[in-house]
Formats: sequence, structure tokens, C-alpha cells
Amino acid sequence: MKIVNRSIATIALTTIMIVAISCKDEKKGNEVTSEGIEMNDTEKLSMSASGKAKVETILSDYFNLKDALVDDDNYKAKTLGGTLAKSLGTLDKAQYSENQKEKLVDIIADATKQSEHISESDIVQQREYFKILSKDLIDMVAFTGTENTLYQQFCPMYDGGSAWLSKSNNIKNPYYGSKMLTCGKVQKEIN
Repeated sequence: MKIVNRSIATIALTTIMIVAISCKDEKKGNEVTSEGIEMNDTEKLSMSASGKAKVETILSDYFNLKDALVDDDNYKAKTLGGTLAKSLGTLDKAQYSENQKEKLVDIIADATKQSEHISESDIVQQREYFKILSKDLIDMVAFTGTENTLYQQFCPMYDGGSAWLSKSNNIKNPYYGSKMLTCGKVQKEIN
């Protein structure tokens, strides 16, 4: 029995060390902007010359959050909710008409609030806030457009029906995660 306990302890310690090292390596090459946002090389390239976030940066943060919910990862979703709230706050609205700016300000304010709630909540509540956040991002993309093809997906079973955006037409449901991973359908393709 002592040998089994030692083996388990050794495996646990090895796993912890591997995770710690991989987390440390993941931070390498990142830079913190003047707004306090940590960015890797890919994210730096997606920022505009003025240093303001582009829609694609916001969508990237949204997709990372969606994937954390798909994976049932409450801790990661909390972190990514905070990241998304920061990038939403830096959206460059200069290229939009006054009418679009007014609507975008409202959309961004609500999306930021939902992202902040996600950063403070358990997984059940995160998914409730994600539903509202997804509606906000769908509305945002309707104004701003996107450089990439996106898919608006829909789960008829979550809270009377709930939509979300995805980079892929494959269904991976953020509202149910591993419980019902493929529940849903593609509602429309957004170009």
C-alpha cells in the first residue's frame, strides 16, 4: 500500500510540475500594453496602428471564452471573461457613422458588463451571462462586419433557445458543454 501511495504522490507531483512549466512557457513572448492588456505576438499584429482593438481581436477573445465554456472550465472562463471585458473597452469606433457609434457604445457597454459578470461567476451563471454576451456580439458583428467567415449557431434547448458565434460550422455547445456537446444547429453563415 505504501508503494501505491508513493506512486500516486510521484505522479501528482510530476503532473503539477509539468503544468507549472507549461503555464510559465505560455507567458513567454507576451507583452503588456499601456492599457494593461497582455498580448502575444498574434494579438499584437491584430491591433490597429492607433493601439485600439479591432473587431477581430474582440472576436478572438470571445471564441476563447466560448471554448472554455465548451470545455466546462470555470476558472479559464473567469480569466477570459476579464480579458474580453478589457478588449471590448478598447474597440476603435472612429470608422463608424455617428448612428453606428451610438449603437455600438450601447452594445459594447452591455457586452462588457456581461464579460465582467462571467469573470466573477460559477459555470452555471457564466453560461447565463454568455447568452446575453453572444447576442451583443452578434449585434456588434452586424454593424462592424468581420474579416472571417463566422457561423451563428443555435441551441433550442438552452433557456428557450440560445445563439452563439463560432469560427467553425461544427457544433460545440457552450451552454451545455460535455453534457450535450453537439446540441444545436447552424442558423446562418456570416461573411
